Amino acid sequence: MRFATLPNGTPDGRLYIVSRDNARCTASTTAETLQAALEDWDALTPKLQAEYDALNAGGGEPFEGAKALAPLPRAWQWLDGSAYENHADLMQTAFNLPPLDSGGYPLMYQGISNQFLANAEDVLMRDEADGIDFEGEFGVITKAVPMGKTDTADSIALVIQINDWSLRVVGPREMKTGFGWIHAKPACSVAPVAVTPDELGASWRDCRVDLPLNLHWNGEWFGSPNAYPMAFGLDELVAHGAYSRALPAGTIVGTGTVSNTNYDEVGSACIAERRAIELVATGEATTPFMSFNDTVRLECTAADGSPLFGVIEQKVVKADA
Repeated sequence: MRFATLPNGTPDGRLYIVSRDNARCTASTTAETLQAALEDWDALTPKLQAEYDALNAGGGEPFEGAKALAPLPRAWQWLDGSAYENHADLMQTAFNLPPLDSGGYPLMYQGISNQFLANAEDVLMRDEADGIDFEGEFGVITKAVPMGKTDTADSIALVIQINDWSLRVVGPREMKTGFGWIHAKPACSVAPVAVTPDELGASWRDCRVDLPLNLHWNGEWFGSPNAYPMAFGLDELVAHGAYSRALPAGTIVGTGTVSNTNYDEVGSACIAERRAIELVATGEATTPFMSFNDTVRLECTAADGSPLFGVIEQKVVKADA
């Protein structure tokens, strides 16, 4: 199944079912919002599936992803992992930090969840000197997860595509405090369509998205790293988040920035990683961070080229003082 949230003047928007080709949609008669559907996901799934099947048989109205909100415009929790070891290693180099010993556990932080930006929404930033960066990644939206649950594959309701914005100049200062990020992590952006794992077919493997994430910066190709080579699957990241707390329905858990060891061929999913690669290769990072009026575009398509999550395409603009 595929879902989107369209604006209706309320903070949580209105839940719509989206057709398999992302061309048509219809307002759900089963739940008013995606959060309401998630609260009783298992019981409502047959009704939602019937709506999806009916839409794919015909009818509905045109779906314009650029007019959609994030599938969950606000969520109970946002837990972002860093499951790509290559990215973590390069970031240690970029920030001139000692090797991080995680004790065999996934890296994860809790970010702001009261706001997720729409896919075509201008992104407000205060200062170019903060080191504005995009981060392409994937995530899942969960059903309710009891504290201590370890086998959480069946807790994953939906898969989403994320741009996790970062302020790279601010980040090292906050990392050195030993506490969490506050200034360095603004609100994330989310592609318009959330999909059930089965929509990915064989590309949903070991609770990982086995597809490339294509990124363009100011119209120029930046990277297409494949999302599969995670050190921990998304089920393991969900379980890590639930170790000492119950996760409410509607928790979003992210993979962290997609990263591949063959970055010379496939590029990167964030500027900081490219700068780290330059630093290792030449002793100097030359690629600048983003400027006001820069644009970034992220899209992951199915193996046959058909649409999945839709497009994130945004412009960075200066926030009013």
